[in-house]
Amino acid sequence: MWKTSKWMLSLILLVGFVMPTIGFAEEHKSTPEYDIMQYANEMQPGWNLGNTFDGFDTGKVVLDETAWGNPRVTKELITEIKDQGFNSIRIPITFDTRLGQAPEYTINPKFLSRVDQVVNWALDADLKVMINIHHDSWSWVADGMSSDHENTVTTFNAIWTQLSEHYKGYSTDLMFESLNEPQFWGSGGDVESQAFLNELNDSFYQIVRGSEGLNDIRPLVIPTLHTNFEEQKHVDNLYDWISQTNDPYLISTVHYYSFWPFSVNLDGYTTFEETSMKHISENFDRVYNKFVLNDIPVVIGEFGLLGFDENTGTIQQGEKLKFFEYMINYAEEKCLIHMLWDNGQHFNRSTLEWNDPQLYNMMAASWEGRSSTADTDFVFLKKGEEITDVTRILNLNGNEFVALKIGGENLVEGEDYVLEGNHLTLKASLLSQLMSTELGGMSVLTATFNTGADWTFTVYHYDSPVLSDSQGTISDFTIPLQYNGNLLKTMEATYVDDGSPAGPQNWTAFKQFGYVFAPNYQDNVLTFPYGNERFFKEINDQREVELTFHFWSGETVKYRVTKDGEQVVGKSIKSTLPEDDHESEKPEENDDTPGENDDNDSEAPAENNDDESETPKEDNPGKDEGKTDADDGSKETNEGENHVTPVNNNNETNLGNTQGKAGEKLPETATGNYNLFITGIIILVVGGCIDYFVRKQKVQI
Repeated sequence: MWKTSKWMLSLILLVGFVMPTIGFAEEHKSTPEYDIMQYANEMQPGWNLGNTFDGFDTGKVVLDETAWGNPRVTKELITEIKDQGFNSIRIPITFDTRLGQAPEYTINPKFLSRVDQVVNWALDADLKVMINIHHDSWSWVADGMSSDHENTVTTFNAIWTQLSEHYKGYSTDLMFESLNEPQFWGSGGDVESQAFLNELNDSFYQIVRGSEGLNDIRPLVIPTLHTNFEEQKHVDNLYDWISQTNDPYLISTVHYYSFWPFSVNLDGYTTFEETSMKHISENFDRVYNKFVLNDIPVVIGEFGLLGFDENTGTIQQGEKLKFFEYMINYAEEKCLIHMLWDNGQHFNRSTLEWNDPQLYNMMAASWEGRSSTADTDFVFLKKGEEITDVTRILNLNGNEFVALKIGGENLVEGEDYVLEGNHLTLKASLLSQLMSTELGGMSVLTATFNTGADWTFTVYHYDSPVLSDSQGTISDFTIPLQYNGNLLKTMEATYVDDGSPAGPQNWTAFKQFGYVFAPNYQDNVLTFPYGNERFFKEINDQREVELTFHFWSGETVKYRVTKDGEQVVGKSIKSTLPEDDHESEKPEENDDTPGENDDNDSEAPAENNDDESETPKEDNPGKDEGKTDADDGSKETNEGENHVTPVNNNNETNLGNTQGKAGEKLPETATGNYNLFITGIIILVVGGCIDYFVRKQKVQI
């Protein structure tokens, strides 16, 4: 009895001890070892090592990290990125040409070892590190999921199986992103695409979490379809997927490149205005409300402007700065982690300096709070015109104006400038001192504030731009353009016969800056990038196209081009030379017969300005409107005498002179009046004689 009771007592004591222990273990298991929201906040801000390990050759040639134009990564580069204030680094990796044969699809050991080296440098620099499967998303995943599904999934799984095993001992400061910008090219639309993405994310999740080491708590970064968050359904689908896992170590990711027309300088969206601001707030609010408020971090894994793919100058400097200032601050306000996309265009990996220090200063200041900006960052003073006061409107963004400087020296308020509220007026006396005989940027005025980045105003001395006739082939045609201190804003292209948009993006007359056309200020020409193919392959043969160039100074000039097969002819609208041979024009060959050939000489230079109704109106009319259509004084108004009229700033006046020729009366002169008088006397004498003989004949009868 005692033995039985003793055994029972031991059992009771054992159960009493073990059960609380089991309960503690279960409770400990359900409590995250770290807070994923705090982890994400420690990533802010982030930087992308773009066009490096993600560079590859679509011809399946294995190339190293320099394939897309960047130098090899150095430890100094990674350390400097940390010193510049970044706390995380995203290392995009494309595996397409670095895999062995099926079914193992072994990652090239030499390549993986090199990735290891850079990852370790980043971790040693106290950066949080993200690696992913990058351009594979479109090089083989996009098509393969529908056309070669089994092999595609097998390859994807093989990559993550190897990476999970390889990095399982690394600290959780290393995170995995399943797939960059997932996209699928099947015929099933977004429904099928989302199913494919869920399938890959499921595999990714199970592989990583099923491996050993720290992979059971490693942060995993999961994208929306296309990393898009402009549509609520993409956000909802990712939220549902994350919620179903009940995993506390997941991060959502999207990409942001701004309101598309502004981001590439297309369709006339040349400034960072209300539409672009609203695009930021609406999209950022969407993911904030869905994820952040539910304790799921959001990482904007890439951000920037799409126009940077062509050139960082495709977006005007001041407008670019305003975008970065507003976007970064709104992201910070909504607790969204932002990672700058940099493929070598921003931080120079050879000199370890910023290519655009002003942009970096604005970004760095925006990590801490708002910076002040202005309506523009320039002042244009035209050659020969009276200099007057110029007012710029400041966007103080809660800051206080401190001083206006030039060359580090403070200017005198009341004498050099006046500040009334947010209106900063630059006095004519100051601007006159800055005027020089040379055209172009002259001086830089710097506005400082109590907090945030400085704002600069560049003062330009300019004259009207001048276009010249040109000819060439569709692959080498350029337009001679004397910019004369002007900066190009945008270009319109329309067909002369009906005014419809011409060229690429034919839903708008305003073409994409840097993609369709590009200024070359050094050589004074305008070019059409990529061998001119983007523009001339999309305009119709023998249909004259009118180009309207808009400049930030407010000036506009017009030009016309005609493509005929491989040949292209371009001419300034004011040209007085014949279409076939501009060098053979001889004054004595001019036809001074009024109205002759009016019906079949539609391409004659004098007629090029006669249909203003088909020309799109200038988007910034004002005191300079129309000036550049006659600025070289070459328009002929009396072909019989080969007389050239003086420059006239009124298009309507010149237009009237040209249009009136066909039906106007002969000029009234003294000689003409005398001839009419003599003719009248002769008629009277002859008439009198006839009347005399008629009367005499009647008498005789």
